[in-house]
Amino acid sequence: MKFIQTFFLLAIANFAFSQTSKQAVIKSIDEKNELYSGTAKKIWEFAEVGYQEEKSSALLQQTLKDAGFSIEAGIAGEPTAFIATAGSGKPVIAVLGEFDALPGVSQEAVPELKPIVGQKAGHACGHHLFGTASAAAAIAVKNWLVATKKSGTIKFYGCPAEEGGSGKVYMVRDGFFKNVDLVFHWHPGATNSAAFGSALANKSGKFRFYGVASHAAGSPERGRSALDAVEAMNNMVNMLREHVNEKTRIHYVITRGGEAPNVVPAFAEVYYYVRHPNREQVKATWERVTQAAQGAAIGTGTRYEVELTGGTYDLLYNETLAKVVNTNLQLVGGYTLSDSEKEFATKIQQTFSSPPPITATSTIEKFEVREGGAGGSTDVGDVSWIVPTAGLSTATWVPGTAAHSWQAVAAGGTSIGSKGMLVAAKTLAASMVDAFTDPKITEEAWLEFKKRAGEKFVYEPLLGDRKPALDYRR
Repeated sequence: MKFIQTFFLLAIANFAFSQTSKQAVIKSIDEKNELYSGTAKKIWEFAEVGYQEEKSSALLQQTLKDAGFSIEAGIAGEPTAFIATAGSGKPVIAVLGEFDALPGVSQEAVPELKPIVGQKAGHACGHHLFGTASAAAAIAVKNWLVATKKSGTIKFYGCPAEEGGSGKVYMVRDGFFKNVDLVFHWHPGATNSAAFGSALANKSGKFRFYGVASHAAGSPERGRSALDAVEAMNNMVNMLREHVNEKTRIHYVITRGGEAPNVVPAFAEVYYYVRHPNREQVKATWERVTQAAQGAAIGTGTRYEVELTGGTYDLLYNETLAKVVNTNLQLVGGYTLSDSEKEFATKIQQTFSSPPPITATSTIEKFEVREGGAGGSTDVGDVSWIVPTAGLSTATWVPGTAAHSWQAVAAGGTSIGSKGMLVAAKTLAASMVDAFTDPKITEEAWLEFKKRAGEKFVYEPLLGDRKPALDYRR
């Protein structure tokens, strides 16, 4: 009986310590609101695409270094990737941060379509907020570890080229998550939610065709059109859509199609994505797409080659960790829009059909685990098959906003983006405090992880042994 009483007293004391600690880290993040909002805005202005995020990476590295972290830069063959580490001993808890922008979505922070003159990219997926919030959480937890003299190591992973470059895959493949106990992450969005589901596995690459140039009118018989090969491939793939699993997603853009109508194109290139909830299905469909390229080359008298530029796993969800994140998201709560933010949001929503209430920024969505794959892909998937991983999304955009849109870029450059970012930072920090305080979280997360992954699982990257495609955005 005495043992049971002691156990419960210790549990109560531990809970009280955890709650007090969480309030302390939340307060510390609020106190640095201007610093973190300014950091995110600078990265928003840099708008650097995958593997070209020199300024963005350097700024986050310096921010973490100034806070007492040691920096290991240029890891996994990626010049802009880095790990920032503080503390010592177990557990080792990691938080992921991204900072790459998307090409073709330049936009000012205003509620109407207005590209920034001279700028070709924009943060349409909010990674300027992603990296900054994760850094803020890591700094708050590091300071808490020091203040409480607790054992434990906090690691921030600076992850480049999430948008198609599979930056984290190379980190996983090269063993940089080998000794990590838990991983937390988040993503900008239009709602506040810790609901968890998988993501689509993805394989991407560029198909290049080489033909023979000739005068298109004077001597067309001498030419062999690389553009014809691209179009023939695309036609075959579009017919293939009828004969693949209904959850398959195939997208492409023609990145090179020739220089002038009167010159038979000697070179053309098409960039493909193949997605599905099951990575084995992705591999099978990719093989059929490759066969279409081969057939197109034969039929047009051209030569082809393919460069695999990306490949990511589906997400392995961890309900144990997801519940921890959800509890802390409920603790932190959402936020309300100011009068000027409401005016901005109302104008943005005029570009939508049937938008949700703008008050959605103040609410937390119902927690649930979704078994199927979501509409997108992420290289967090590979991390989740190596270490128990969980995350959340927060309302950094006007409710109803779609990712990869000019509306997302616009809101992400305003105080709306910053407010949502701070919700994420506080939730991540509080979740990590729980994990550092309660060893059972790690134990139970790993038990679930091993059950879901299976005893026979062996990680094999979809990218194989290729080096990072550092020029995939050039």
